[in-house]
Amino acid sequence: MEGTLQKPEYLTGSAKWILVITALSCGLLEIIDSTVVNVSLREMMGSLGATTLEIAWVITAYAIGNVITIPLSSMLSNILGRKTYFTLSVIIFTFSSLMCGLSASLWTLVLWRFIQGLGGGGLLSTSQSIIADAFPPEKLATATAIFGVGILIGPAVGPVLGGYITDNWSWHWIFFINVPIGIVAAFLSWSFVPDLINVKPKKIDWTGIILLITTLCPLQYFLEEGANKYWFQSREITACFIIAMCSLAAFIWRELTFEEPAVNIKLYKNFNLAMGHLMNLILGMALMGMFFIFPLFTQVSLGWTATQQGAFLIPSTIFSAVCMVIVSKALNLKWMNYNIVAIIGICLFSAFIIPLSFSSPDSNESNFYGPFFISSIGRAAFMIPVMSMALSGLRGKDLAQATGLSNIMRSLGGATGIALMGIFINHENAFVKSSMISYINPYNSIATERVAAFSQTFLAAGYSPDDATRAAYQILDSAMSKQQALVSYDNAYMFVGVAILVCIPIILLIKKKKNDSGELAEVTAH
Repeated sequence: MEGTLQKPEYLTGSAKWILVITALSCGLLEIIDSTVVNVSLREMMGSLGATTLEIAWVITAYAIGNVITIPLSSMLSNILGRKTYFTLSVIIFTFSSLMCGLSASLWTLVLWRFIQGLGGGGLLSTSQSIIADAFPPEKLATATAIFGVGILIGPAVGPVLGGYITDNWSWHWIFFINVPIGIVAAFLSWSFVPDLINVKPKKIDWTGIILLITTLCPLQYFLEEGANKYWFQSREITACFIIAMCSLAAFIWRELTFEEPAVNIKLYKNFNLAMGHLMNLILGMALMGMFFIFPLFTQVSLGWTATQQGAFLIPSTIFSAVCMVIVSKALNLKWMNYNIVAIIGICLFSAFIIPLSFSSPDSNESNFYGPFFISSIGRAAFMIPVMSMALSGLRGKDLAQATGLSNIMRSLGGATGIALMGIFINHENAFVKSSMISYINPYNSIATERVAAFSQTFLAAGYSPDDATRAAYQILDSAMSKQQALVSYDNAYMFVGVAILVCIPIILLIKKKKNDSGELAEVTAH
């Protein structure tokens, strides 16, 4: 760089915390809105006359809008100015929320959900870079913890809030509630968000933008809808995969050779950033995969209600937020080793998942509180040092690019985790059922005694002998299906609990260094 570098100035006092709270609340609003809809889909189906496959587009459209703008947020922020872009994202998100609530048809709702996703993607990435830039480099762990709180609270609060609003008012209010919050956020954003200096690109990489869209949109659709269409048995899904892969290759070549790329993937020359984003991808796969099957596990196998399941997650999420603050304070101590803290976090997170694999039909909330509170400590101890090391040494537009890439990795990791978990559960269901059904035969005394007992019950109730036997086998089949699902979920927990340990050797490759000023410097391989 030419000229004399000036020490950057940071906001202090109330202005700093108003900026941080504004950015965090906007990011949290986006994360909540990406999950709040899930519990209201049944009511939407009845109100809009949609089928199960059609209503899924309400979620898919939002996800596709998200993946378009998240990686482009840095470039758009540089072109328009961060203040203007962030405020515009808030306005788009707020207005589209209003229009979602006013939608009277399915495809109108899908259109506005897509637009809402475009605005929401800008909120998530830009809010993280705003929070990180509000703190000096030596306080990056604190900034990371503040943003991490939103990442954790959003998915836990969204389903509970959505269920409460839907049960007491209607599904329209899950969108209307965003409007007053968005109006206040837009005013605060315009008043307090600072612009970055001298970051406007001389050229706009239109080819890179188009290639990014033709990569991420088909890939997101492939991950979201693949299971419903039996993956590569569908020509539509196969075509999406081929388009995504070809566009990805062209996109990488374009961004590596263009002078001012839309997405600066050259940042991955920084080893710690590449490894941090790889672990962000793995963590997104593990977390979203787990939170995808936990509601199914508790409601199908254990008989919990949706409200009961959602409320259960809130205490551990709040505890996790507290742990993040504690971990960030501890990491500010000079003698604290980031790698050791991250490895401890992975081990604790694995220690949370593995006990879930021993669940039984008699399991209840008391059996899960311990593991979930352990996971709260593990997530905080893992996420804060990894995210801090990944962003260390980056400021300004490079930091904005890195946070955009981080969020797209987490988003793709979540979609991939859900897809892989769905495949795993389907495979396990088939395998477990084939193993169980072999024991239902006339030569198994336990099975014949159980069928006889059920038959006698139905005979006593006035059933004919044939109808009583048929009803007995139906009850046995229902019990077996419930047990089959429980065993499949248990196996999934064990698999994820062991697989997440693969992050440990990756962390051991990362080495944290400091420069003379005490700022985290570039991290390289051992």
